[in-house]
Amino acid sequence: MSYLYPRLLSGQAKALFEEYRGLSVSELTGRARTSHDSAVYVATGGDRVAERRLKELRGAVETLALEAGFPDRASRADNTEFDVRLARLLHDSMGLVPAEAASRDVWAFLSLVLLPDIAYWRYPSPPRDRVLGTDLTRHVFGRMWWRAQLVYSPEDEDPYASLRILGEAAFDQIYARRAALGGSPHMVKAILKVWNEIALTGLTGLNERETLRDFLKRLLRLAPFVLFDGVEASALEDELRAVLSESVTALLARARGDESGSSQLVATVDAVFASTAITEAVPEDDWVLAPPAQRRFTSVEVCAGAGGQALGLERAGFDPVLLIDNQEHVCRTLGLNRPRWDVRCGDVRAFDPAEHLRTERVDLLSGGLPRIRSAATSARADDVEEREVFEAAVNLVARMRPKAVLLENMPEFIEKDDFAAERSAIEAELTEHGYHVFWRVLDAADFGVPQHRRSGLLVALAEPYHEAYSWPAAIPESPRTVGEVLGVSMASGGWPGATEWATRADKVGPALVGGSDRRGGADLGPTGSKNAWAGLGVNGNSLGDTVPEAGFPPGEMPKLTVRQAALLQCFPEDWGFEGGKTKEYRQIGHAMPPPLATAVGRRIAAALA
Repeated sequence: MSYLYPRLLSGQAKALFEEYRGLSVSELTGRARTSHDSAVYVATGGDRVAERRLKELRGAVETLALEAGFPDRASRADNTEFDVRLARLLHDSMGLVPAEAASRDVWAFLSLVLLPDIAYWRYPSPPRDRVLGTDLTRHVFGRMWWRAQLVYSPEDEDPYASLRILGEAAFDQIYARRAALGGSPHMVKAILKVWNEIALTGLTGLNERETLRDFLKRLLRLAPFVLFDGVEASALEDELRAVLSESVTALLARARGDESGSSQLVATVDAVFASTAITEAVPEDDWVLAPPAQRRFTSVEVCAGAGGQALGLERAGFDPVLLIDNQEHVCRTLGLNRPRWDVRCGDVRAFDPAEHLRTERVDLLSGGLPRIRSAATSARADDVEEREVFEAAVNLVARMRPKAVLLENMPEFIEKDDFAAERSAIEAELTEHGYHVFWRVLDAADFGVPQHRRSGLLVALAEPYHEAYSWPAAIPESPRTVGEVLGVSMASGGWPGATEWATRADKVGPALVGGSDRRGGADLGPTGSKNAWAGLGVNGNSLGDTVPEAGFPPGEMPKLTVRQAALLQCFPEDWGFEGGKTKEYRQIGHAMPPPLATAVGRRIAAALA
């Protein structure tokens, strides 16, 4: 029996979304209903779901949430477990056919009428696509139903066992190729089964994300010549094993400098395939290039912004004991995503470490500082505050005496002779206090970020730690493209041109511009930047509210949404932002991409170890 569910149309859904932004989870529990005056049903395709079934569905989902910690904030492990169990429950009990499940309005009803408290608990202050259904691959409930639909194997003892093989970000690598791979349950099941047979642990030079990515690229090359859905399951799995072995062999050869593919290397690859026991889901942070560091250090971050640098440094082994920013909505963003972090909203120029720090000495002082646009000899009036903040950060080094310092600014500050006086003054002050200073400009694209985003970095280490420091080397692999990263999102609204767009957007993008509160707004920057984005098929004149839909005009270029901008900065999928669209985008545009912070942070951690 298939059921038709109430549909909450776009206008009313957006109104509820805005209304709920300021409500607590307990207040949203009081708003939960099994019906809404504005809800509608399609005329045919099944029976209307009874109110009794809606009540039962709410009760079942609420039980899962309570076991995961609802209504309090859950851990990442609890969230992952909740998602897997939720996918199983929704797919098994709702009685949906794919055509009904493809309606964004059905999922908007669930997240805004039937289960608003659960939705906003799972994603506090969620972006629109998490609850409105504008991108079903990201909707709090819809994405889980579709993942279960693609892995469901009724002939198996546990039809949903494959849900545990890949986490959300890794699974999205498959779904991103849905035109050729990810739209076929037959193909998805084969990929997951074969992937679950491989054991990468301990193989130097391999990580799961890059191996999966290479594997899928090789499958895409076969897609024009092989009708995968027409191949019997066991034969398809054998073919996939051969392709996966090619990927592992090639990546190991590259890592070991053995491009010839020696017999010893092939034997190593043959040993990679292990038992078919279900593994734990991989982390959702697709940008993570290695597991979190085992040894932990302490840090203080100034001008913390949306947390990109702090997040990357956390992955590198640095736990912040204090973060400072002077904007309230930015501080709310940090608190939203990391409630355990101690966030202080205030001016770093007035910060007194003796008053606010509870530890005598921290390992690292870090910060992404406001951009200084002009040299001292031609300083502009609107650069005064930026200069004062930079000076305050450098002065904190003498007052706090951390073992290491990491400060980020624009690349011109390091590369141009116009700033030579500033650099000399900073280096003299830090040297006076016993630090050795290192300057470098790094491009985030060299560390897996789909932007040519250059950052000017100052690293300083006290003796004797400086002797062991070196800058991170670029990752020796082709960088991710804009089309790769945004392909799933662009297709999620039903736009038929998404696959062609993703193929065209086959390069690394220019840097996102717009982080300053004084310059720019919700667009992709000056004319040169917009022209570069246009070359990738993106309209950079402003940001979009939603991803392109089925009726998106042919020949028109889509705009990036705020969430897509966050993906290009490599923020995790579940990282939320506080404020309206322009404030959200400015936080994203100003951030250091987490993978770059991780790369530099690991080199600092290695020097301190």
